[in-house]
Amino acid sequence: MPNPKRRFSKTRTKKKRTHYKATVPQIAVCSNCGTPVRYHRVCDACGYYRGKEAIQKAQTV
Repeated sequence: MPNPKRRFSKTRTKKKRTHYKATVPQIAVCSNCGTPVRYHRVCDACGYYRGKEAIQKAQTV
């Protein structure tokens, strides 16, 4: 199996890594309770997803 003759230069390595960056997660508002929720996730506060109850949440007394 062929091996590289010499290692990559520091500049070339850094150019390769320029596209790795963090992105801000998309935030939506829950249609049932109005709390901020990430897209395509069940609401942590009420358990609803896209207007339907996805999981049963315990009622706080």
